[in-house]
Amino acid sequence: MRKIKLIIAYDGRSFSGWQRQKKAASIQAALEQGLNVLTRENLTVHSAGRTDAGVHAEAMPVHFITSSAIPCQAFKKGLNSILPGAIRIVEADEMPGSFHARYDALGKVYHYYFSNSETMYPMRRYYCAHAPRVKNIEKMTSCLEILIGRHDFSCFEATGSRNFSSGRRGAIREIFSADIISYNKQLNEYRFEIYGQGFLRKMVRNIMGTLFMAGRNKLSLADFKEVLLAGDRKYAGPTAPACGLFLHKVYY
Repeated sequence: MRKIKLIIAYDGRSFSGWQRQKKAASIQAALEQGLNVLTRENLTVHSAGRTDAGVHAEAMPVHFITSSAIPCQAFKKGLNSILPGAIRIVEADEMPGSFHARYDALGKVYHYYFSNSETMYPMRRYYCAHAPRVKNIEKMTSCLEILIGRHDFSCFEATGSRNFSSGRRGAIREIFSADIISYNKQLNEYRFEIYGQGFLRKMVRNIMGTLFMAGRNKLSLADFKEVLLAGDRKYAGPTAPACGLFLHKVYY
C-alpha cells in the first residue's frame, strides 16, 4: 500500500465546499471520482482542512492510500485530464505511511482579497469582496495586533466548527501573524494575510467581517478587543463573502 500526497488548487465557485455531500458538488467527491477512474479502487481522500462553499484554494494538501503502481507524476497528469477545469493537481508525491494531511499540519496561511473601490471591476467579482464603505485601513491594521497570540476565538466561530464531545482544545487557537497589504492600487484592492496554527469554521471570514466594521468606523480598537474577550459570536461582525477567501499554504 502506498500513501500519496497531492497539492491541489481549485476555484470554489461551482462547489458546495471541500467536503463530500449527497446532493451537491464538492471538491472531495470530484477528486475521489477521478481517482476511482484511474485506479479502479474505491478511495477516500483526506484533506488538510475543509473550505466552505465558494472558497478557493491555491495549495490544498490531501492524501490517499492506494495499492496502485501508478507513478506520482502520472497521477498528476491523469487526474488533470479527468477533473473539471476548476480543479487542478499542482504536485504529487509519495509519502511515509505515518503522514496525515490534516494531523501533521503545523500551520495554515489564508488570504482574503477585498476592494473598497466605488465600482467593482466585474472580472474580479468572483475572487475579491466588494467593500466600498471600508475606508479606514489603518484602523483595521491596528486591530490585527489584538489577534496575535494564543486566544479563545469563540467570537469568530461558526456553528458546527468542532466536535464538542471529543475536542479538548475548544476554540483556543494561536495566530502567528496577520497583515493587510495594498495588493492592487489601480483597482483599490487589499489582501488580508493571516497565518495561524489552525482555524475554526468560518473564522477567517468572521474576523474579516468584524475588521470591515472597524474599517467603516463602526468599531473602535477597544471595541474590537472587547469582541475577542467576550467570546460570543453575537458581538462580532457579519461573515464576509466567501469569494475573497483563498487557502494559500499549509506548513508541515
